[in-house]
Amino acid sequence: MTPRKAAVLSSALLLSLSAVAVATPATAGTPEHSSGPTAASVVDAIERSAHTLRSTDPEGGLRDLSALGRMVKDAEVVGLGEATHGSRDFFRMKHRVLRYLVERKGFRTFSLELPWSSGVRVDEYVLYGKGDLDRIAREEFQGSYRIWNNADYLDLIEWMRAHNRHHPTDPVRFAGNDMGYAGPELYRRVTDHVARAHPHLKARVAALYDGLAPATDAATYMEQYLELPLPERKKRAERTLEAYELLRGQRAVPGSSRREHVRTVQHARAIHQMAKGYSYDITDEAQVTEMMKYRDRVMAENVAWWHRHTGDRILLSAHNTHVSYEAFDPRYPKTQGAFLRDALGGDYVSIGFSFHSGAFKAFGTDDVIRTYRVDAAKPGSNEHTLDRARPRDYVLDMRTAPRSVRTWLAEPRPTWNIGAGWPDPVEYRIALGEAHDILIHLNEVEATTYLGDR
Repeated sequence: MTPRKAAVLSSALLLSLSAVAVATPATAGTPEHSSGPTAASVVDAIERSAHTLRSTDPEGGLRDLSALGRMVKDAEVVGLGEATHGSRDFFRMKHRVLRYLVERKGFRTFSLELPWSSGVRVDEYVLYGKGDLDRIAREEFQGSYRIWNNADYLDLIEWMRAHNRHHPTDPVRFAGNDMGYAGPELYRRVTDHVARAHPHLKARVAALYDGLAPATDAATYMEQYLELPLPERKKRAERTLEAYELLRGQRAVPGSSRREHVRTVQHARAIHQMAKGYSYDITDEAQVTEMMKYRDRVMAENVAWWHRHTGDRILLSAHNTHVSYEAFDPRYPKTQGAFLRDALGGDYVSIGFSFHSGAFKAFGTDDVIRTYRVDAAKPGSNEHTLDRARPRDYVLDMRTAPRSVRTWLAEPRPTWNIGAGWPDPVEYRIALGEAHDILIHLNEVEATTYLGDR
C-alpha cells in the first residue's frame, strides 16, 4: 500500500467499502452466456413469485410488507443491506421496514454500522430525549461516519423517539456495533463504575487509560490515531485489553447491579475493540485484510451481545456486503452476516437491496461527499434481468423462488455494490442467492440529503 493510500484509508477505513480499503464494484456491460434458464423464463418466474412494493415512503401504509413479514418468520436478527451508502430510497425503505417490524413483529432495536459509543448517545436520545439530535449527529457522525448525517437517518431516529414518547414502558432502542471510535464518555463510564464498585482497581485502570480518551473532535481523533507509530498503537491495544480483562474478572458487588456491571464490561470491550482494530499495520495489504475480518467479527459480536443481554429482536442496518453471507473478494474474507449465521444459525436472516439506476452520495478521491449518478444496469448484470420483471419495486424470497430463478441466482454476475467511495474501478460478480435470503429490488434510487459540514 502506498503512503497516499494509507492516508486515505485513515479517513475512509471505517466505512471500509471505500474505493481504497475495499473497492466495491461498478457494474459490467458484457452479456452472460449460460446453459441455464433463459432470461425470459427467469423474468417470468420472478414476476410470478415477487411481491410488489407500493412505496418507499416511511409514513405510508405497511400492508404491502406483510409478505416480507412472512419471509422473516421468527428470525431474531434481520440484516438489511444497501447497495450504496448514500441513496435516499434505501434509507427510507429501511425506515418502513423498521416500522413494520416494530409494530407487527415485536422488534425493539435498530442497530447501525456506527461506533458503539456513538450508539450509546443516540440510544439515550431515543429512550429519554437526552441531548439534541442535530448536535449528537454533528459530534458523533464524523470522519467516515459522517455519511450517516443525512435527513433520512435523522428522520428514522426521530421516529424512534416519537414512538418511545407514546410507549415509554415498551421502547425501541438504538445500538451502534462498529469499532471505529470510542468517545470520551465511554472512558468516563468505565472509570466511574470502577471507582464506585471496584475501588481497588481505580488507580490501575486510570493508569491504563491515561492519555487514551479523545481530547479532540471525533474525526481528528480517528485521523491522528492512525498516524501514530505502529508500536505505539500496539501498546495501546495491550493496555485496553488489560483494562477490559481486569473488569471482566470482577463480580458485581452489593450496591452495583449486575446489569450495570455487564454493560460497563461491554463498554471496556468496545474501547479495546477500537484499539485492537487500529493496531494492524495499514501499510500492509495482508494486515488490512485481517483488520477488515476483525472489524466484521466485532460488529457481529456486538450485535449478538445486544441480543443476548436485552432479548430484543434486532434490525441490523449496514452495507449489502456486511449483512451478506459471502464477501466475493479475497480482501474481505468473512462478513458480519457470515459471523452472525455462525452465532445464531437460522435466527439470522439477510436481506439485500438491488437497484437498476439512480443517484447516491459518496466520498470522492478528495474525501468530499458529492452526488453521483449511474445509468441503467447493462445486459449481463443481475439488475438488468431483475428490472425486466413487471413490478417496478418488489421483494423476492430467493430461498423459495421457482427453481429457474434459484438456478439463475446461484450464478455470479456483475452487480451494483457501491460503497463509501466513488469512482470505483472494481467489478464485483455476485451470486445473489448465495449472498442473501431475501432481495428488495428498486427500479430507481435518488441521493440522500447530506446534512454534514453545516
